[in-house]
Amino acid sequence: MTKRKKMIKEYILITIAVIIMDIGVYVFKFPNNFSFGGVSGLAVVVTHYTPFTASQINLIINMILLVFGFLFLGRNFGVKTAYVTVVSSLLLNLMEALFPMSAPLTNETTLELIYAIALPALASALLFYENASGGGTDIIAMVLKKYSTMDISAALMAVDAIIVVVACFAFDTRTGLFSICGLMAKSLVIDKAIERMKLSKYFTIICSKPEPICDFIMKDLHRSATVYKAEGAYTHKDRVVILTVMDPKQAVLLERHIQSVDPEAFLMVTKSSEIMGKGFKRYI
Repeated sequence: MTKRKKMIKEYILITIAVIIMDIGVYVFKFPNNFSFGGVSGLAVVVTHYTPFTASQINLIINMILLVFGFLFLGRNFGVKTAYVTVVSSLLLNLMEALFPMSAPLTNETTLELIYAIALPALASALLFYENASGGGTDIIAMVLKKYSTMDISAALMAVDAIIVVVACFAFDTRTGLFSICGLMAKSLVIDKAIERMKLSKYFTIICSKPEPICDFIMKDLHRSATVYKAEGAYTHKDRVVILTVMDPKQAVLLERHIQSVDPEAFLMVTKSSEIMGKGFKRYI
């Protein structure tokens, strides 16, 4: 894949994530005054005390934090997050103009809380996967992750907890309790979604016919492998150990190929969500 095609693919995925996030925020979060973190949650609280709309406050705070992101996370992160911030803010204001909502979509508060959690959380996971963010407190979380040992979910929990506490004082007890539940659920969903999207499979292949397996890995799957010689502890026969990493789809193809060319090969497959290097996650 060329660099240009890769960039286009990244921004298509980022745009889809923004649309998913804004639907969750505008349709389900804003009308119910859910404030379980994020700039959108802070915007809900500030709107309670000012004449500005939540969308307008969301844009102002995001622009301030965007500068913060440029300073601490680098230009590449800043460009993507700037794109997300502008598109998201424009889309929120467009939704506000085309589909004004003066009340929640339904009378089922719990159902709306689920969508208010799931949609933005899925969008945040997609954005983190592309080394971007939804802006706002996500930027602070990424800075904490970069300069500390905290992972994304823990960093978001720490930042967003402050906003939830403020929301408990700004609104009634019922809304505050819903916001606390939303914060805890949101962090879990983001963590699981990120782990799933980064999932790779690490292969340890012990075989006597390494050539057809290595050829398939390099020529058909366009991956690489590490090969070294070994000796069986029981038989003392010479064996070859192949180490390689695949994405889930490639893993299925490799397993089928190994079964067809060397049915006696011993195969160990380990799931991993932290593979860094060429062809996989970039070092931060």
